[in-house]
Amino acid sequence: MNNMLKNLVIWLVIGLVLMTVFNQFNNRQTAQAPMEYSQFLEEVKSGRISKVTIEGRQLKAQTVDGKRVTSYSPGDIWLVSDLLKYGVKVEAKPEEEPSLLMNIFVSWFPMLLLIGVWIFFMRQMQGGGRGGAFSFGKSRARMLDESTNTVTFGDVAGCEEAKEEVAELVDFLRDPSKFQKLGGRIPRGVLMVGSPGTGKTLLARAIAGEAKVPFFSISGSDFVEMFVGVGAARVRDMFEQAKKHAPCIVFIDEIDAVGRQRGAGLGGGNDEREQTLNQLLVEMDGFEATMGVIVIAATNRPDVLDPALLRPGRFDRQVVVPLPDIRGREEILKVHMRKVPLAPDVKPDIIARGTPGFSGADLANLVNEAALFAARFNKRLVDMDDFERAKDKIIMGAERRSMVMPEEERRNTAYHESGHAVVAKLLPKTDPVHKVTIIPRGRALGVTMQLPTEDRYSQDRDRLLNMIAVLFGGRISEELFMKQMTTGAANDFERATEIARRMVTQWGMSDELGTMVYGENEGEIFLGRSIQTHKNVSESTMQKVDSEIRHIIDTQYRMARKLLEDNRDKVEAMTKALLEWETIDADQINDIMAGKPPRPPKPPASQTTKPPAGDAGTEGATAPAASA
Repeated sequence: MNNMLKNLVIWLVIGLVLMTVFNQFNNRQTAQAPMEYSQFLEEVKSGRISKVTIEGRQLKAQTVDGKRVTSYSPGDIWLVSDLLKYGVKVEAKPEEEPSLLMNIFVSWFPMLLLIGVWIFFMRQMQGGGRGGAFSFGKSRARMLDESTNTVTFGDVAGCEEAKEEVAELVDFLRDPSKFQKLGGRIPRGVLMVGSPGTGKTLLARAIAGEAKVPFFSISGSDFVEMFVGVGAARVRDMFEQAKKHAPCIVFIDEIDAVGRQRGAGLGGGNDEREQTLNQLLVEMDGFEATMGVIVIAATNRPDVLDPALLRPGRFDRQVVVPLPDIRGREEILKVHMRKVPLAPDVKPDIIARGTPGFSGADLANLVNEAALFAARFNKRLVDMDDFERAKDKIIMGAERRSMVMPEEERRNTAYHESGHAVVAKLLPKTDPVHKVTIIPRGRALGVTMQLPTEDRYSQDRDRLLNMIAVLFGGRISEELFMKQMTTGAANDFERATEIARRMVTQWGMSDELGTMVYGENEGEIFLGRSIQTHKNVSESTMQKVDSEIRHIIDTQYRMARKLLEDNRDKVEAMTKALLEWETIDADQINDIMAGKPPRPPKPPASQTTKPPAGDAGTEGATAPAASA
């Protein structure tokens, strides 16, 4: 708001000055042209001039009828006698000379005005109003002080271990002598590592908010410019500002933009990024002490950072901010649910159990989507049904009810999803099937959802093999019941092949090839160290790898096919229910697997307003197991 007001005042001043100059020029142009001297003398002789005022060579005359005319004398020594001879009143005044300042102003003002306007625009485009065209080397870090940074540890949930790790930073910033009197040294830098959306930036702001110290925030990409040396200059300027406000926190988001390993570029190119990194290394642990300045950086690619950046004395400590577990998800949901009016039936623990693998940002989006669904139906409170609809939309994609599918393709999709669900129900060590739908969502024509009963951090061999069998259930069901093959199983095959390949080449789960890693590193070769970690594998070994992958896939395919052939009645019953109701839940699936007729679907939650066409959701959603 202050910037808008400032710009408005500047433009008003420029407009007023321009109007004044234009009026001045306009007045000069519109002034009456001077009369020729010979004509002036004729007017005097004819008696039409009554009074003349002489100012140097300028003659200001007044006619008998009251008009005013001007003329210039060529230095006529008889002028005064002629005027008196014809009865003209004569008045003499000294000539008014314009001041030197006025001459300079009139001569140079237009050019100075143009230069001022040019500098103003350069400030806006290049320097953001902070130094103008000469601010390339100035830091673009934004400072938040105690009044503008209100985030505390109470606003951060789902990462209790990370909060404990950084809590001593707060104690140091509040009372440095507590650590210094015992000879201890607080870490110079803390590197926060975690998946996108886990709350690294929020945690850094909470540290500054708890310690009530200035907080400088900048992105790694803000250092690098098209001009050589700008990044290093900005690093120097940022640390100079930080030292003036010490104790303080400098937060660099996405530090991998400037902290990538040096010497990784192939084919030369600009080394501006390396200059910036070198300056950052010097500032963090150089000759000058940076007491009271703690650098916190965040990245989700710690493997590509330069080793010199991670050594003790620079980033002494790495704090892992992981994806939240079920309790963490519940706490995060409670934090975000403070901002929306909730119905009594909303249970965060149930929502947390149904959102495995969600980050803090995903959960914030879930709460927001639920609020939007409630607003769409003109509700006063956000209820559990809105959260289920939002969960379906985030995980499976938006419903495409307007998509008209031919009956044969719809029937094929029903058999496909039934095949996935039946195989998943019959095999051990698979996540329980939570929902099956043939409503097109996102890019899928149908989805089979499986809900994990608990958070899982690793997979065993039997579970991976059963996952492959479940993925093949869709295509096998099409072959058995529709006597055809469609392209709907393409993603299933891709995922199944990827699991089998990793079992053989990375996870050592092959009896034939043993516990050894095969194949080349698939990382980007432009990361430097990946160039040196290629693993050479002979052609004969790769043939054995392909053969073992084929063996795993064929074995699981045959097992899934036998299960479906032995349970044709369950596939037929599930397909019939899907064609009738389009979506079936876990209770209906359990009825079908028990040989009982499925119970009718649950009635939809009461709505104050009929939902718009194509926006009606389905209940429940979790991580997808397979989709058509």
